[in-house]
Amino acid sequence: MSEAAKGFWAMVAASVIWGLSGLFFKALQAVPPLEVLAHRTIWSTVMFALVLVFQGRLGVWAQAMRSPAVRIMALAALVISLNWFIYIWSVQSGHAVEASLGYYIFPLVAVLLGWLVAKEALGRAQWVAVGLAATAVTILGLGLGTPPWVALILAGSFGSYGLIKKRLDLGPVVSVMGEVTLLLPFALILVVGGHLGVVPPSLAEGHFGGVWLETLLLAASGLMTALPLMLFSYAARRVRMATVGLVQYINPTLQFTVAALIFLEPVTRWHGIALALIWTGLALYSWSSWRGKPARVPQDKALASTSSS
Repeated sequence: MSEAAKGFWAMVAASVIWGLSGLFFKALQAVPPLEVLAHRTIWSTVMFALVLVFQGRLGVWAQAMRSPAVRIMALAALVISLNWFIYIWSVQSGHAVEASLGYYIFPLVAVLLGWLVAKEALGRAQWVAVGLAATAVTILGLGLGTPPWVALILAGSFGSYGLIKKRLDLGPVVSVMGEVTLLLPFALILVVGGHLGVVPPSLAEGHFGGVWLETLLLAASGLMTALPLMLFSYAARRVRMATVGLVQYINPTLQFTVAALIFLEPVTRWHGIALALIWTGLALYSWSSWRGKPARVPQDKALASTSSS
């Protein structure tokens, strides 16, 4: 199998894991979302530390934590923790359909943020794609009687995260390890406080060590976070950027399928109209990207920020 083929299948595997992650978090329905987030932070720190030890790059992480880059990592940590929390909450509270729409429109929101903040030029097809996404969000908000806040927050936070990470000259494992390390003290305080009963039960209840399945899943949240990121990093160095972008649509497609067919969340005609507009926009965006991107993705640069779901 060629390196490009290996990269393609690694990208597919990463997207499938992210796309099915809703099943994982739904199984933790009884655990408050903030407590799930805290455990995800703790066990991700453990997993990424083991990976860096295996790679012999723990010193690179330690050096990064002493550098000015730590301020950028702190901002990235706040944004990705918001993204992770909203996604966990959305799955547990019956908003997984809306969450999937957020990851559909994320590429278009990222393009718009790049234009607003980084002054990146947009082509005609990209402007049309962004306009279609904005129209979809407007129609969905008017049809449902409320703006799709979950989708907007997920897309906006993830897009902002990618923008922040562009300022970090670090590989994805080192940078995400830095982010979860900065979040680790808060996660430990919350988990310990939940076990001691000194924080409100709505925040944490000390589930770890109780029901064996919940305990196993909470510990596995680190692997669930680290494995797709490493697969993505492996793929990004071996396939075209346009291929990476196209394959990533497996993620929200699976999220939507799980939400509609397994969680049995309602899918209205407004969702259908919005989804059709978003798919049209993504098709335009992907077509323009496929024609305009270079043949290879630079090492550890292409979407290295990705830490979806």
